[in-house]
Amino acid sequence: MDNALSAPNAAAVMLTPIDAAPPNFVQRLGGLPMRSKLTMGAGLLALAGAVLAVTLWSSQGDYRPLFSGLADKDGGAVISQLSALQVPYKNEGGGTILVPAGQVYELRMKLAAMGLPKGGNGNTVGFELMDKSSIGQTQFNERLNFQRALEGELTRTITAMSDVADARVHLAIPQQNGFFREQQKPSASVMLTLRGGRTLDRAQVAGIVHLVSSSVPELSPKAVSVLDQTGALISQTGADPATGLDGQQLQYKTQVEAGYNKRIFDLLEPVVGRDNLRATVTADVDFSQTEATAEEYRPNQGANAQAAVRSSQSNESNNGNPAMPGGVPGAATNQPPVPATAPVNGASAPLQVAQGGAGSGNSRREQVTNYELDKTVRVTRGSVGNVKRLNAAIVVNHRSVTDAKGKTTHQPVPADEITRLTDLVKEAMGFNAERGDSVKVISAPFVVDKVEPVDVPIWKQPWLLDIARSAIVPLTFVAIALIA
Repeated sequence: MDNALSAPNAAAVMLTPIDAAPPNFVQRLGGLPMRSKLTMGAGLLALAGAVLAVTLWSSQGDYRPLFSGLADKDGGAVISQLSALQVPYKNEGGGTILVPAGQVYELRMKLAAMGLPKGGNGNTVGFELMDKSSIGQTQFNERLNFQRALEGELTRTITAMSDVADARVHLAIPQQNGFFREQQKPSASVMLTLRGGRTLDRAQVAGIVHLVSSSVPELSPKAVSVLDQTGALISQTGADPATGLDGQQLQYKTQVEAGYNKRIFDLLEPVVGRDNLRATVTADVDFSQTEATAEEYRPNQGANAQAAVRSSQSNESNNGNPAMPGGVPGAATNQPPVPATAPVNGASAPLQVAQGGAGSGNSRREQVTNYELDKTVRVTRGSVGNVKRLNAAIVVNHRSVTDAKGKTTHQPVPADEITRLTDLVKEAMGFNAERGDSVKVISAPFVVDKVEPVDVPIWKQPWLLDIARSAIVPLTFVAIALIA
């Protein structure tokens, strides 16, 4: 009986095809109910939208500055060309244009070939203006073109500085004539437009002044004025009317005060702590120039005195009457004397002179001797920038003391320790009571502003955003593979 029942089952098994293939994805998708199909379609659409949103969101961080600090005219021209090239861009404040990071250098080369951006001095002409001179040009026009060309070249040179966005140079070169007294000296003025947040130090301003003065003959650096875009004079060479000091003197005074302040911090910070000290030093610096000349004379009389003869003059005069002629007048007395003969051996005979009467008179002799004076000339020049007085004010924070129960309290620094700190400061700054130096050290609690912590949601944390950007694409492919 059992054999009879199992026979049909064996026949059924024998009739089943062996090479039947499993249903594919389309057949499996068609066999799903309509509700499952709608759910799967909505999920795929949501996944595609999420991938697109993440891609667009992550691409926002790939924008890099193409140009920054552009003028409105140059910025409009650059944006027009980017729109013509169908390049996405972002216009930020301050004349900054952002483009995708992968196209920055390519776009810069393309825009440079188009002559963009022209810059603040794009329309400035230099010495190429002299190439367009005509034959019938007057001397006045030639001189005016040369001045314009020189102004343009100076403008180009100044705008080459990294901190200068734009510049304008005005030269006042008077026409010279043949009268020396009526000749006027040239002058110049420079208007600077600095980049955002940039300033020029004293050395850079002095460099601009000397650049302009060296480019124009007979132009003194004192006749060059430099202004910034706010109209403030930044090349002031004279003294400040408020303080009576020029820029260099103010800078020197600030450096002196900063040096003494650093000494105090370096000495006391290891003792009281890094953030438990505040110090201020005020220096009174003497910038007056003094010069004293003194002459000293020392007598040169005495036994041991040595005198140098400066000049000596001797004068001798004789006021005597000459001898009168004598003898018998006649032919004998009128005869000339006999010529003298010099024998070979023996003494020569004396000359024969006419005899006359003896004369009478007086003689005078004077001698004047001038001696050098022992004189000492001493010239003393006082040094400039001497410190006349120092004043130091120091505040030390209260100390934190923790008791046995773990409670923390703030207590002032003891008076004896304040005295020791004062002595240390005096030694560090070279205290001199004779010139009126003063040092004051006190202990006071510091008021620290409490910063409330900001709770940032976890989905806004930077690390989570970075993980999402890097993992969204691999997860998308994994999800598609699982669905397939």
